[in-house]
Amino acid sequence: MELSTTHLVSLLGFLAALVFGAVANKTHFCIMGSISDWINMGSKTRFRAWMLALGITIVATQSMYLAGWIDIHESIYLTPSFGWLGYIAGGVLFGIGMTLGAGCGQRTLVRVGGGNLKSLVVLLVLAITAYMTLRGFLAPVRINVIDAAALDLGNSGLANQGMPNLLSAMTGIDVTTLRVFLVILFGGGTAWYAFKDKTFRGSFDNILAGTTVGIVCAAAWYITGVVGNDDFEPTPLEGISFIAPVGNALNYLMTYTGSTIGFGIAVVGGMIAGSFIYAIVSGTFRIETFTTRGDMINHLVAGVLMGFGGVLSLGCTIGQGVTGFSTLALGSLFTLLSIFLGCALTLKVQYYMIDDGFWRSLRLTLADMRVMPAAKQG
Repeated sequence: MELSTTHLVSLLGFLAALVFGAVANKTHFCIMGSISDWINMGSKTRFRAWMLALGITIVATQSMYLAGWIDIHESIYLTPSFGWLGYIAGGVLFGIGMTLGAGCGQRTLVRVGGGNLKSLVVLLVLAITAYMTLRGFLAPVRINVIDAAALDLGNSGLANQGMPNLLSAMTGIDVTTLRVFLVILFGGGTAWYAFKDKTFRGSFDNILAGTTVGIVCAAAWYITGVVGNDDFEPTPLEGISFIAPVGNALNYLMTYTGSTIGFGIAVVGGMIAGSFIYAIVSGTFRIETFTTRGDMINHLVAGVLMGFGGVLSLGCTIGQGVTGFSTLALGSLFTLLSIFLGCALTLKVQYYMIDDGFWRSLRLTLADMRVMPAAKQG
């Protein structure tokens, strides 16, 4: 039986995510964990794996664009609508949420595949909240507050929010020249940053994680942009992301007979399946549940914040932090920095709360970040 273009793209997305999920489980690839290692222990080894993934994706994505294989301007990241409020507020909320839930959207799916019921709760709440923000009860907030604050770059004569275009308008330098420069700066720079560290170079798991994630994220553009570029049944250009697709996946499961599977939904399934298969084969599958009421509350709040914030910012640590950034969209940079800020802020507050109450811990954290004067001792 010959597969339709939609089903072929979905199948390839599932298989790519199957590899992603298995490798992420094996290597403990976790962007929240990498930021935690840096903030709490001063170790940047896992953070470098994220940077390697970003570098590979940028170089591969931009190479495919320059070769004429895909048109990244068809993606959701390069619109002329610059939703600065969503990028910043959504990114910070997502960063807080992923810290409370001990992992971003990608890590949540991997942990579900490994038997973690706490992550299953986060996943369900995240999915419901994301869909509510896309099309349900929370959608008016997104439309009337967040989207209403967006800047229309078209009014300034700009076609999109790509950094090469913006810099070209400012400097008059050719867009392609600036694109190549930014690919070398961000793509080559992040890969160099990863491999310049001796500890990272000696870590097979981290190199494997960064390389695999980078290749899979770039492959997503090829699958949807080249394989899916059918004259009679074209599929939307889509990259790897884990927030809106999780909400769509839940809706798909509930309305299966009247719905059609898509690339993002298949990727969600592939991530869980890949992690599950690795956990079973390696003997690491373990059922993990909540031990305290506070732990459960944190995970419930995490699901809400990640679902809501992830939709507002158009993605997560992978969706914006790798996939979106590979298009060189300015909004992806805003989101990435905001997620990092939200995560770092929460990690610091959690650290101080070991000995102090929430408000004093928050004051100490803001003082550490030089947002406010140092809190008085005693």
